[in-house]
Amino acid sequence: TLAEFGPRFERAIVTLCADKPATVGFYQEKLRRLMTDKKLSGARLDAIDEAVIDGYKQRRTRQASRYGRPLSPASVNRELATLRRLLRLAQEWKVLDRVPRIRLLRGERIRDFVLSHQLEPKYLEATPQPLKDAAVLILESGVRPGEAANLQWSDVYLQPAVRAKFGYIAIRHGKSKNAKRNLSLTARAAEMLKTRKSGAKSAWVFPGDSSGAPILGTSLDHQHDDVRTALKLPADFVIHSLRHTMLTRLGEAGADAFTIMRIAGHSSVTTSQRYVHPTPEGMERAFERLENLNAEKFEQVEAEAKAEAAGGSRVPAKVPTVKKPRLHDSPQVIEFKRQGP
Repeated sequence: TLAEFGPRFERAIVTLCADKPATVGFYQEKLRRLMTDKKLSGARLDAIDEAVIDGYKQRRTRQASRYGRPLSPASVNRELATLRRLLRLAQEWKVLDRVPRIRLLRGERIRDFVLSHQLEPKYLEATPQPLKDAAVLILESGVRPGEAANLQWSDVYLQPAVRAKFGYIAIRHGKSKNAKRNLSLTARAAEMLKTRKSGAKSAWVFPGDSSGAPILGTSLDHQHDDVRTALKLPADFVIHSLRHTMLTRLGEAGADAFTIMRIAGHSSVTTSQRYVHPTPEGMERAFERLENLNAEKFEQVEAEAKAEAAGGSRVPAKVPTVKKPRLHDSPQVIEFKRQGP
């Protein structure tokens, strides 16, 4: 049965995703949720077909979340994705001959809220501590909220390293192996950390109720929810939106996808590409550079041919150059296109 196979799947996930503790936690949580459905967990693996899965979807969509609201398609889809991976592993291990097709629910919302520069001062002014300082750190460095909450003073370097311009913070571990990285500190982030350190009585930058432990992510979430409600901001504005805002601004500033990937700690550049969108003007300038290159090369070839015909030399004394039109100072102009509010 699914219930009997569950522990084997969990052990495999712990091994396969050893470098991604957050992913391990995700699968463990969703597996526990799947096991609470007696009809599904009691079914034999080879009896779990499209009809059984459809019945599970119908039962789950009729249930309420812990907040008393109907379950969102995203919540159910995460459980279905876990079931799909479990069944595929069972097939890989030859426990199953066939994996049923699992269709995800439609209507899943994508949260792409970006905090505007106009709204940011109002948000920070209304935000209590420690969320206010944590929000500044996320907006200035792009760290994940969990990374900010678990930051220790031993990982904060306010003085620049050799040949560096800025101080930095060291993220030792996180969602994946790519989460380990050093992030430069802007003037605003450095000033906030300097002020906070002057009164620090804990090893944690953002201590919890006791100085011996970091603040819980849920505590920051609750503070953020209160501020969002008071300011009547959209429900899509979650605390993770602050990180999304910073990465969006990086794209607007001209950072390429690979740089964003390194700063964000993404596992794939595909995720980072969503923040970089060439504008029509940027694409036109790319063709302009191509045209200049072609003209210069063709003129060089023509000059070499004339020189060879005149004196037998393949290299002319002076290669004519093409006068290039002046380009904009910025090497890349990008714009961010987002969905939602």
